[in-house]
Amino acid sequence: MTSKHRAAVLGSPIAHSLSPVLHRAAFAALGLDGWRYDRFEVDEAGLPGFLAGLDEAEWAGFSLTMPLKRAVIPLLDEVSATARDVEAVNTLVFSADGRKSGHNTDVPGLVNALRERGITEVPAAAVLGAGATASSALAALAAIGTREVTVYVRSPERAREMAELGERLGVAVRTADWARGAEALTHPLTVATTPAGTTDGFAGDLTADPGALFDVLYHPWPTKLAGACAERGATVLGGLDLLVHQAVLQNEFFTGRAPGPLAAIRAAGEAALAAA
Repeated sequence: MTSKHRAAVLGSPIAHSLSPVLHRAAFAALGLDGWRYDRFEVDEAGLPGFLAGLDEAEWAGFSLTMPLKRAVIPLLDEVSATARDVEAVNTLVFSADGRKSGHNTDVPGLVNALRERGITEVPAAAVLGAGATASSALAALAAIGTREVTVYVRSPERAREMAELGERLGVAVRTADWARGAEALTHPLTVATTPAGTTDGFAGDLTADPGALFDVLYHPWPTKLAGACAERGATVLGGLDLLVHQAVLQNEFFTGRAPGPLAAIRAAGEAALAAA
């Protein structure tokens, strides 16, 4: 039997993370009473030393949040194709021989969350923002067959990077000015990937019949944009949907048990947000 029985989330800041709640609920649902899941405040400068000081025999792996998703890549022995494409690793797994592999569960998590709501294919879509989560969103859209994506951005540099990623993924990416972001909701699906409050100004400018919205924020919820779309009858997904589905996949990596306990993870997340 493996001696690995620990996992944790690393990042900075980290106190707000729901990952401990989700993964502890998963361990309990699987009957893994001896497993632990913690959180550690680790920034880019401290990551190499943190990893070097571990007793890898007891660690199954880590969830990684900002600012570590890209910084960890040079420290790994293997990186999955998806993580390499989007240049973001959110899951570090220790193998039995001590090798460190990096994976991205945000991309399949997005796909699975959309599938759960009946969205399995869209011909065209929009992305609000152009950061790391936007890159994962673009890869997820490519995975469900989307061939045209409009990205609403402020930074010309990030616009170029998203266009280059789209070319690698086989998606035609065009960019539009952030000020026109309300137009995004005319697409069959829009993924909003920006910080809290950023899209609030678009809520009053929606068309009468917006497409589906996946807003990756989870607190406070609903966002003004999500609320406005829901009032108009649109399908709306939130950050908890993404958190739950990517955590299910991380839990499978950590424990080797598949499928991960989706219902237990979701219930724990909903309870934690309700109590916040």
